[in-house]
Amino acid sequence: MSSSLIEVPPAADAPASAAGRPARARRGAADWRKRGEIALLAGPAVVVFLAFVIFPVLMAAYYGFFSWKGFGPPTNFIGLQNYITILQDPTFRDAVIHNGVIVVASLVLQGPLAILFALLLNQRIRGRSIIRVLIFVPYVIAEVVVGTGWSLMLQDAGAVNSLLGKLGIEGASWIADPALAMWTLILIITWKYIGFAVILMLAGLQGIPEELYEAAAIDGASFWQIQLRITLPLLGPTIRIWAFLSIIGSLQLFDLVNIIWGQYVSATAGTSTMATYMYLNGHMAGNYGFGNAVAVVLFVISLVVALVYQRFVLRRDTEGALTGGKERRK
Repeated sequence: MSSSLIEVPPAADAPASAAGRPARARRGAADWRKRGEIALLAGPAVVVFLAFVIFPVLMAAYYGFFSWKGFGPPTNFIGLQNYITILQDPTFRDAVIHNGVIVVASLVLQGPLAILFALLLNQRIRGRSIIRVLIFVPYVIAEVVVGTGWSLMLQDAGAVNSLLGKLGIEGASWIADPALAMWTLILIITWKYIGFAVILMLAGLQGIPEELYEAAAIDGASFWQIQLRITLPLLGPTIRIWAFLSIIGSLQLFDLVNIIWGQYVSATAGTSTMATYMYLNGHMAGNYGFGNAVAVVLFVISLVVALVYQRFVLRRDTEGALTGGKERRK
């Protein structure tokens, strides 16, 4: 007696596979729709970035290989000669040193002062809003106004020396004296930009939970212990992003130096920067190929600073914020 096995026909799997295809199609359509939305939202910003940042940098790098007066297409190709001249020029090295001094002085002076002002303004004191406005107003004033005002006040017969003379103090050559010019510039920069640092620090302070201060006060911690153990560590990301912005701004400093000292006095008074060097030896000298090469060098230095910040600072702060958020949700 023989028996036969009944085989299930392959067509039995057809309904399941047929049901899976529409689901995959829907997921694919949703993915494409999401990509389209991202492209629609990010597209204009990408186009603007390419048109006004990447394209000018590439064109500056291209013109930097030519001796070009700015009229007509560049034809006198000189290779790396502009860059070699820049790196061998002692005037450019002096400008780099001046930028370095400005960077360090800005961090050392503005950082601690901004934190102290922010701690003061974070307290409930009378006239707090007025003090905030007075501190922040210099930052929003245009550089040309600030530069013109200070250049008039700091002249040999200006308001500063006149006031010192009435007090029985001999005036000084604040702008032309190489021993004083850099200190004068640092003080003006501090007065001009400290308001931005104070606002950032104040925003960071107001983001710290009040419960931490209350718990520390209950445990008997003093005011300064609270600031050292709670405020400064939690204010760290704000301090670091301000430091990055301050460094980039100091490297690109041009307006105040050019307005107060002029393109020639800045070199003799010891306040020249890479930007004023670019303006003097590129635009004023009519050598736009050389000026573009200086711009590329300045861009590369700023890019290195930005990449170092992103690699060693921003990534750590971002990972810390994500980890802290997950722990709080747990």
